[in-house]
Amino acid sequence: MSEAPLILWFRRDLRLADQPMLAAAAASGRPVIPVAILDEVMAGLGAAPRWRWGLALEAFAARLAGLGLRLILRRGPALAVLERLVAETGAAGVWWSRLYDPDSVARDRAVKAALRGRGLEARSFPGFLLHEPWTVQTGQGGCYRVFTPYWRALRALPVANSLPPPRALAPPPRWPGSEALADWRLDRAMDRGAAVVRAHLCLGEVAAADRLAAFLAERIGSYAARRDFPAEAAGSGLAENLAQGEIGPRQLWNAGILALEQGVTGTETFLRELAWREFSYHLLHHFPELGTRNWRAEWDGFPWQGDSEAAERWRRGMTGEPFVDAGMRELYVTGRMHNRLRMVTASYLTKHLLTDWRLGLAWFEDCLIDWDPAANAMGWQWVAGSGPDAAPYFRIFNPASQAEKFDPEGGYRRRFLAEFSAPPGPEARAFFAAAPRAWRLDPAAAYPAPVVGLAAGRARALAAYAQRRG
Repeated sequence: MSEAPLILWFRRDLRLADQPMLAAAAASGRPVIPVAILDEVMAGLGAAPRWRWGLALEAFAARLAGLGLRLILRRGPALAVLERLVAETGAAGVWWSRLYDPDSVARDRAVKAALRGRGLEARSFPGFLLHEPWTVQTGQGGCYRVFTPYWRALRALPVANSLPPPRALAPPPRWPGSEALADWRLDRAMDRGAAVVRAHLCLGEVAAADRLAAFLAERIGSYAARRDFPAEAAGSGLAENLAQGEIGPRQLWNAGILALEQGVTGTETFLRELAWREFSYHLLHHFPELGTRNWRAEWDGFPWQGDSEAAERWRRGMTGEPFVDAGMRELYVTGRMHNRLRMVTASYLTKHLLTDWRLGLAWFEDCLIDWDPAANAMGWQWVAGSGPDAAPYFRIFNPASQAEKFDPEGGYRRRFLAEFSAPPGPEARAFFAAAPRAWRLDPAAAYPAPVVGLAAGRARALAAYAQRRG
């Protein structure tokens, strides 16, 4: 048993339970030094996910403190920071949990090669997904391109039991110095929006477990029937915690399987949603440019429009289409957007406004506290029609009919549109408190006229689609 400590490098795996790396470290009996690094990858996150990561670090540091450990914070290129920590502490190796986005993969490969080249132990662990993206294969050993057969293959695979949190981890004989989280100013780009969004967060491993328990006890039975109605709190809300690794996917899957075995209605739909997350990482692994290039090369010549005044009105929730604007304002007030609205707002931007899906992807990346690189990329390309398993381009969501179907009483729209209620409710007013002052928005102003008529926008989109095919 080595006395040399291990550096445990935490990124988006900020929990104690169901944590393979921590379980292995506890079993080894070796001293551990938990570390988080503000490197070029983490510093490059959008405003909301970068800020949310900082709050997750704060909550995780408190969890580690309960085990007598510290979370050491350092800034700089990951390899340089880790090499300095090895020199300071005499650590024998560095362990981490795998990530699968292209930037993280490139960084981790370089770090692993450099550390091993110096004779150090460099070891990565699973834990962010149910299955490693390369392990779910077609009968011919290739990747899946359509969700339904992928779902059948995934459903047939066993999922291990969730791991309990370690009872004890050994501290090092001497702690290295740490930077202060406040000095990182991870909230800077959020500006005044941070105070507004903060009220809607569910922070840390304990809160995530409580949220799962409440969902299983109160809402999972109605999940399949009511999840598309944004005025109702029918979802689990756990995407925020999954994104930071404050809860593990096996914890959700195994809880869902147990509910399914108990005959709880709606559970299969919940499990399918977890499988969509897995599918998005399967695709990103096999097509790393999913977030930057059209999956279908024939879309490279499509006449997408770039940034414009219309796209800016979309970002600001001022398109004149109430269902679209309510979704965009929910995003700014809560840091999240109901899944039905993600499809409606994305369809409106890419089809009614003929705007490049990458512009919308970038806005969601900047604003979502539950931002996930694979799900965001797959979702935008799916709606735009350019991606894998995509909705046909001629399937254009009509915001008005979507509102009639899924918000028939108008409760969701009134919740987020100050112009639609007198007096406006707190969340409708909060949008104007969170929006940048440079937007010069006035909650007393009249609701804007539509950017484009729905019929005209649909006709224009179909004409562009026909021209591309021709």
